[in-house]
Amino acid sequence: MAQTEEFGEELADFVRRVAELKAARSVPHDDLPTVLDTAIFELDHVAGQLWPWYERLTATGAANTSSADRQEQQLLKAIFQRLPLPVALIDRETVVRRLNFAGTNFTGVRAGYATGRPLSGFLAHADRAAFRSQTAAVARGDGDRSLTVHLQQRPAVPVRATLTALRPSGEPRTAVLVVLQSAGARAPSAEGGPGPVPDLGEATRHAALMDLLDAMTTALLGEPARTRAAVLERAARVLHGRFADWVVADEGAARLRRTTVLGPADQQDVRAEDLKAQDPAACPLVVEAARGGSTALQVRPEDPDAFGRDASDAPVLVRANVTSLLCVPLTLDPDGTLQGVLSLFRTGPRLAFSMAEAQTMDLMSRHIALAMAKLN
Repeated sequence: MAQTEEFGEELADFVRRVAELKAARSVPHDDLPTVLDTAIFELDHVAGQLWPWYERLTATGAANTSSADRQEQQLLKAIFQRLPLPVALIDRETVVRRLNFAGTNFTGVRAGYATGRPLSGFLAHADRAAFRSQTAAVARGDGDRSLTVHLQQRPAVPVRATLTALRPSGEPRTAVLVVLQSAGARAPSAEGGPGPVPDLGEATRHAALMDLLDAMTTALLGEPARTRAAVLERAARVLHGRFADWVVADEGAARLRRTTVLGPADQQDVRAEDLKAQDPAACPLVVEAARGGSTALQVRPEDPDAFGRDASDAPVLVRANVTSLLCVPLTLDPDGTLQGVLSLFRTGPRLAFSMAEAQTMDLMSRHIALAMAKLN
């Protein structure tokens, strides 16, 4: 503070001397060189003394302010993370920038996974467009908004989303703060109610996959199947229920044909007959898997038309409430000859397919393709 006052006094003296030099412009012509020398001296004083002094004061003030800002930001981050309400900070495209601890429990989505992904992707398909539109309106400055949405993994539980604009310090664009609350009497959480299946450990998951592999091997090596479609049906029945809620089997190479569709017994929105009547060529995921020869794993699929539409012209993935899927080509190594494609869906609150499960399915797909190839 003392240095700032001293600098102010020195600057005031300089301003007075400049005023005197301006008044000296009326002196006789012969005395002007002396005035000019004085002006140059004052300019040198500004360049050599006052300006460096100003830079030092500015740098010191900025450092102090920066330190205070950092402490303030750390405090605000701690408060954000410890808020008892589920809160997310998103941009105008609904991409998650921060998700607090209560938010991870509420949505069942890890903060590290959610960051960088659209929050709308965790909602039911029917709510995504409205949520994106309201978020954009809040970011434009049209005022706070509130709407009822549904999490994709718990579609039966209404969630109230309250959106308000927020301008983080030092950033040019407005962000949106989202507060999530259960519209019912009790807030859902990942620890109770219809949340994700608890993680029972790597050993348990590995044992379950080994049991599935054993069941698939037994089915393929049992009584010989008479047709390729029969092989696919056996494989589909092993996978149905214990591994996937829906199993859709397409057989062929140049042109696929649908042979087997197995779905949940209590499914009301989508009938197995409707999926069986589909042309596989109208399912972009199936076509891509058949052409590319690689397994597709999607969690909360973004494109509702990725598996085509049913008889009512509604997207299959939306009607079936698909939360994760595997689309697996059945190919032979090393030539990569296509025998068919298996599509597996998990719906509702069921835990999404993992990379380990996708790798196991890839292994089983080669065994299925080999069994089918023997019937050519």
